[in-house]
Amino acid sequence: MKQIILGTAGHIDHGKTSLVRAVTGIDTDRLKEEKLRGITIELGFAHLDLPSGQHLGVVDVPGHEKFVKNMVAGATGIDIVAMVIAADEGVMPQTREHMEICTLLGVRHGLVVLTKVDLVDEEMLELATEDVQEFTRETFLENAPVIPVSSVTGQGLPEFTQALDALARQIPDRPPSSLFRLPVDRVFTMKGFGTVITGTLVSGRIQVGDAVMVYPSGITSKVRGIQVENQSVQTAESGMRTAINFQGLDKEAVQRGDVLAIPQALRPSYMVDIHFRYLASNGRPIKNRTRVRLHTGTSEILGNLILLEQDELAPGQETVAQLRLDTPVAVVRDDHFVVRSYSPVRTIGGGQVLNPIPPKHKRFKAEVVQGLRGILSGGPEQLVGFHIAASGPLGATFTDLRLMTYLTDKQLDATLQNLMSARTIIQVDKESRTFVHKSSF
Repeated sequence: MKQIILGTAGHIDHGKTSLVRAVTGIDTDRLKEEKLRGITIELGFAHLDLPSGQHLGVVDVPGHEKFVKNMVAGATGIDIVAMVIAADEGVMPQTREHMEICTLLGVRHGLVVLTKVDLVDEEMLELATEDVQEFTRETFLENAPVIPVSSVTGQGLPEFTQALDALARQIPDRPPSSLFRLPVDRVFTMKGFGTVITGTLVSGRIQVGDAVMVYPSGITSKVRGIQVENQSVQTAESGMRTAINFQGLDKEAVQRGDVLAIPQALRPSYMVDIHFRYLASNGRPIKNRTRVRLHTGTSEILGNLILLEQDELAPGQETVAQLRLDTPVAVVRDDHFVVRSYSPVRTIGGGQVLNPIPPKHKRFKAEVVQGLRGILSGGPEQLVGFHIAASGPLGATFTDLRLMTYLTDKQLDATLQNLMSARTIIQVDKESRTFVHKSSF
């Protein structure tokens, strides 16, 4: 059975947590402050069995503007979004920001839930529905179901679960990947168990006894136990909400934003090459070297945005760029990310990783810009050829190329063989498997 994650999104107090509680029976607000204030601050987790038998993991995110960074962390890895809009208020600022974030993170499936319909009359509900249709126009939710519900009376809840069931059938299987990766969203200790780390397993699989490395710190440990939705299992796979118990790992050694993966599978870097889209909703152009906040996986990292082909970028435009960060990040090619402004903090853009471990680029270098754009549109040979050419006369090793391209060993071997057959590259060292591009001969 497919592993599918449902995430909520929407403005504060529009009924996200109440909806989750109504359909799952689980109260995802666990903090004392959340109970007292009646708002969600941290991520909440639940699960749901649909009428067809399809199982969903559920991530409930906060709606308050002060906790958007927690929302971004929760939206990582979701397959379906339930965009929650209160019928008595309609589309609000965080509704719009959450829609932008979901779009930037590559979410492509979802539905709109009009909550609190017990508080409005038919005319008000009709106006709210029209508001939703205008809001979702030209977005990934344009043709999505709009389900009126009341978490108080139960109205619309069966229709909501049926709509989820229909959506779940449309979710493609996650692409196969041998690389286990889990962005950390919670770290805590349990008496008798020690340190427990939770997150959504975004790729690969993990089993009891496996060695795991914490990135970017490089600390290693062995998996002592795994739980999926409070059930002990031997193995967890991509798409599962997972809790992992480690042997002898100090709680202070891991934090939200870290990534778990197999040892040496990732290489943390202070620089990342990106394809960046600057949102049309921004009021003015963004300039080279602007101070920004990078949100990727569950991490938030400060850095500077280096525009490689212009001095400023107008709202609604896209470009290739380099992020130069204050602290290292462990990502892979094609990872989605969100960029927020330094101050005042708001979502301004996002995109995808092109090279997770690049050299420092000079601006306005045509071959660099063309090469990065080629990564977007080209196939494996163009991707690998560019990285070997960019490595100059020193060349690039097989290990470096695997880290830069996120290709499997089999895919990379085949691509290198094709490039050597075409005399585009040569292997200069068989032991280290180092390759040099013909442009450096």
